[in-house]
Amino acid sequence: MTSFDTSPQSNVWRALLALAVVFVMLATTGWTASRHQRHPAPLQASLAAWEKGRIAGHRLPDPDAGPARLTRFFASLTGEQRTYLAHRYPLAVGNMNGAPVELRYRANRIALGEARDVELDRVHDSRLTASGQRLAARRLDRLEALMHPGRRVLAFDPSGSGRVAEVFGDLPGAERVSVVVPGADTDLLTFQRTDRRYSAPVGMAKSLYAAERAADPEARTAVIAWADYTAPSGLGMDAAMAMRAEDGAQRLDAMVRGLPGKAPVSLFCHSYGSVVCGIAARSLPERVADIAVAGSPGMRVEKASELRTGARVWAMRDADDWIQDVPYLELGGLGHGADPVAAGFGARVLSAREAKGHAGYFVPGTDSVRNFAEIGVGAYRAVSCAHGDDACRAGLSGTTPIGRA
Repeated sequence: MTSFDTSPQSNVWRALLALAVVFVMLATTGWTASRHQRHPAPLQASLAAWEKGRIAGHRLPDPDAGPARLTRFFASLTGEQRTYLAHRYPLAVGNMNGAPVELRYRANRIALGEARDVELDRVHDSRLTASGQRLAARRLDRLEALMHPGRRVLAFDPSGSGRVAEVFGDLPGAERVSVVVPGADTDLLTFQRTDRRYSAPVGMAKSLYAAERAADPEARTAVIAWADYTAPSGLGMDAAMAMRAEDGAQRLDAMVRGLPGKAPVSLFCHSYGSVVCGIAARSLPERVADIAVAGSPGMRVEKASELRTGARVWAMRDADDWIQDVPYLELGGLGHGADPVAAGFGARVLSAREAKGHAGYFVPGTDSVRNFAEIGVGAYRAVSCAHGDDACRAGLSGTTPIGRA
């Protein structure tokens, strides 16, 4: 077989060789150093204490009992009892899917305060190296920012590199809910950025929320910046495999099932976050109406139909996005499957005009964030397709925003 051989077999071999070369390069350039996640002691300690606790003489329910069971439990309590539990077990309650949203906000503010005090001590701990003290100072800054008045933290775990989820808008009163699922290198320190603001979960969610309000000022929407899974670090083996995504998919499914009300949910999944959404798709509840991916390395399937979801599947990729140069294959657990914007995949392919590079999909003024917003408010007829046609709107001519004619 020569380098000019264009037979189907040679094309497959070239693709496999390209995949191997990519991962060899990653392995030999220091990008594959996997991050050892420390045991999440603070959250586990709070959950262990919860499991031994009582309220009004009765044992507390299993924290893994499921959102419906936990919702009924909290509904049976007085306001004073709920407040007591939030103060006694802040991390447990703050991360408990099924607990009232406002109670979770309150519990997480307490948990953030406790974590802040830990980092404040570490900043001045002479036993730490200078770099250790600087890291503590950075974490302290992030924690204090999350405690600013008006911020609604839905989930928080200070362990390891940290996990966070934050709500923009009135989640209990929303008639449409959007969830931003970010990709690699997402943790407590990168949850919000001043530089490259719209490449971080907070910036993404704020931009989407503003775009949704512009798309339909009457719509009651809420957007969740969901960084409540352990994302891969860098472009290493963790990012090339599905282990992190499998855990993230379980956490995403649990979060969605614990959301209040019955409002439709749209998922907006960026980069490795689309792997998370692809794995979660088949188990997500029916209220998930849309799964939209941007800059995706694949969704662990060859066709959209293999996701086994009733949700509409959307995809977009900017022409400048480097992700298009990653081989769209899955071989021996490496790689994430077919290209979601490819014609044969079966997704509704959207325009990403004006988005710049891999991290530019949520920048205000881009076709990408405008399209996401139209999906988020249910205005499917208003989206713009990738090729200037109406292919991505096929079969949606009768769709209107929820609650409006």
